[in-house]
Amino acid sequence: MLVEKIDTFSGHRDSVYSLERTPDKQHFFSAGGDGLVVRWNLEKPDVGELIAKVPASVYAMCYEEKSKQLWVGQNFEGIHVFDIENKQEVKSIKITSSSIFDIKMYENLAIVCLGDGTVIIMSIQEFAVVKHLKASDKSARCVEINPHKREFAVGYSDFSVKIFDLQDFSLKFVIKAHTNSVFTLKYTPDYRFLVSGSRDAHLKAWNVEKQYSLENDIVAHLFAINHLTFSPDGKFFATCSMDKSIKVWDAETFRLLKVIDRARHAGHGTSVNRLWWSEYENQLVSASDDKKISVWKLS
Repeated sequence: MLVEKIDTFSGHRDSVYSLERTPDKQHFFSAGGDGLVVRWNLEKPDVGELIAKVPASVYAMCYEEKSKQLWVGQNFEGIHVFDIENKQEVKSIKITSSSIFDIKMYENLAIVCLGDGTVIIMSIQEFAVVKHLKASDKSARCVEINPHKREFAVGYSDFSVKIFDLQDFSLKFVIKAHTNSVFTLKYTPDYRFLVSGSRDAHLKAWNVEKQYSLENDIVAHLFAINHLTFSPDGKFFATCSMDKSIKVWDAETFRLLKVIDRARHAGHGTSVNRLWWSEYENQLVSASDDKKISVWKLS
């Protein structure tokens, strides 16, 4: 596998924590500690377009397809929704006074993970809270949805992954997953496995059909795994870490294929917080504590 650094986007004034897709292949959103929400164009490097400015850190964003609006989780304040074309805030709701770590959507539901351990279920259409799920006193850090099983997985700072029913929101499984906070979750594209990454630097695969039994356990990084994402074709996935590196893996065998770091590829100099793998020319985008966003071409 060949790795080429295409470009570095700079403009954020603090750590970049969140990357989110847009309706087209070549644009994406970024946000972070400076409260800036920026839209970037992979075809026009380093030309950032300011969509919104909020007064607190942003760890989570989610693009809502039907309304073409961007949901932004503003820490300590709740959800703010922006019309991305007019760059205007259209509505907001104060659902929490703690951090918002993740937002995912399925049909008419938005699932929001909070720093106080609560998972909030919202109706997208009515923009109202439907349910509070309190399954831990520790932070709910990440959520992933399995539409085939009609369930969703939440990773917590109590080291567990909990599986909930998407219809009645009942708790189905508790996985004693890691020895530290679970920062990232992703179902494989065929939904056979749930992959988890943790502050304990381990990468684990859980067999969905066998009641989430452990299938694979890899010491993948030196420090915390902050995020993981699959390639558009589902053949590969990438992890990023507090150890400043990005690693690319074979999705079938979990074999390590490439290490992207400062020494080898002029990578990030501090913690890599977030990844987004675009369909546009198979480019991988990474966001870091160094306030920069890097773009990588993998072939």
